[in-house]
Amino acid sequence: MPLQFILCLIAGALITPSLAPFDIPYLALIPPAILYLSSLKRCPKQSALLGWGFGLGFFGTGVSWVFVSISEHSQTPLGIALALTGLFVAALALLFSAQLYCWKRFFSARFATASFLGIWILFEWLRSWLFTGFPWLYLGNASLQTPYQQILPIGGVWLASAVMLITALSIAEFFRSRRLLPLLLCPLPLIGSYLLPQQWTTTAEKSVEVAIVQPNIPQSIKWNPDYRSEILSTYTTLTNSHIDTQLILWPETAIPALFRNAVTPLADLLNKLDSSGSTLISGLPSAIPDPKHPKGYRIHNSLAVLSTGSGVYHKQRLVPFGEYVPMEDYIRGLFDFFNLPMSSFSLPLEKQSPLSVNGVNLSTAICYEIAYPELVRQSSVNAGILLTVSNDTWFGRSIAPAQHLQIAQVRAVENGRWLIRGTNNGITALINPRGEITDQLTQFQAGVLRGSVPAMQGLTPYQMYGSLPTILASLLLTLMAYGKRKQRDNDIRYPNFR
Repeated sequence: MPLQFILCLIAGALITPSLAPFDIPYLALIPPAILYLSSLKRCPKQSALLGWGFGLGFFGTGVSWVFVSISEHSQTPLGIALALTGLFVAALALLFSAQLYCWKRFFSARFATASFLGIWILFEWLRSWLFTGFPWLYLGNASLQTPYQQILPIGGVWLASAVMLITALSIAEFFRSRRLLPLLLCPLPLIGSYLLPQQWTTTAEKSVEVAIVQPNIPQSIKWNPDYRSEILSTYTTLTNSHIDTQLILWPETAIPALFRNAVTPLADLLNKLDSSGSTLISGLPSAIPDPKHPKGYRIHNSLAVLSTGSGVYHKQRLVPFGEYVPMEDYIRGLFDFFNLPMSSFSLPLEKQSPLSVNGVNLSTAICYEIAYPELVRQSSVNAGILLTVSNDTWFGRSIAPAQHLQIAQVRAVENGRWLIRGTNNGITALINPRGEITDQLTQFQAGVLRGSVPAMQGLTPYQMYGSLPTILASLLLTLMAYGKRKQRDNDIRYPNFR
């Protein structure tokens, strides 16, 4: 058992190199097969332990970058930062423990393969909303730039995960049974994916000329009022040469103050933009009066049109501890990490309209909102272009920015739309509906990325039907296996009543 625990720990860690920035996609087929075979003949409690080991490797390597934001951007002591990171990983790993326990406790061994697949997808879906959600490290993200990618616009990332799992479990069943049939079935999902259409949407008549500003502002000075004029001057200097574009995009919280405190130093630039007909969209904090709020107002992480038009989008998925503090009255002040700048954002209370540029609606996502498949799908249905901004400076030179970019690429494929991505220090990029990066800026360098982005028309099957068919099919697989288990138990208890 200890050796199998270590094997599952290593297997979980192998998911990470299948994703960005390592990009060894077919490696993602091996870990689920190892976990399946290791747990197949174990009791529920033993399987739960193996699942926890798998989760430790999975999250311990995949989201180790959480340590960077805790350690480098607060005064949290090293030991406490390591402990908080370890606690975060260990808690997330319990999801795999619960997944394996449920699989062994409630489903028939006769239908182990089907129920393993179904419950894996259900738990990936669970991670998208449980405790506000942590939709990271999905198996289907590894489908990017492989034939499995053709599944994304049909059923989204969870259907891609399911199809990759079919291949993985076919491999596992071949090694378990030594029968040829699973080996023959193994390439069928890959071949079927290859034969699917590569694009479901078409180019519309309108396009947007965009200039994306990447200022490379250090996180250590971003919220210091003494540097506000210098920061705004950096944005102004980088923008002045690109006033001829239709859209100028500044990243998440580019303006490190409420707009009323920044309007004076930006007045000349905004007048030039209004005169030229260029639209500036910038991230910034915004204050909305609210008599019911204890402070009398709500602070939002927003994206606003500041010239040639109007419109504002408030972030709908907030990062725990980074943008709001759960149980704030009890834990704020325990460590500096719980007192990060702008960690008191609120959720919007009203339905939001899409931002628009040159008659093109934009599906907007701030920071890790782009990781929520259904959130982006719902807003993209009435939009011609996807737009996302972020401030990945929080994660330094870790693998998080590359993972974040890959997730954005997956959203572009799912929804058949071009995607504009603006960041503070990288990775700023333009992504086409096939998930290909057509242009990008060098990370950790200031610059401006210009390009023409076509609006798209039409809907992918995923946009029309969402994840519901995949989730229902996964639920059906597990219910069928559960039903068979109940029938088997009844046959054992009451053999004369068959």
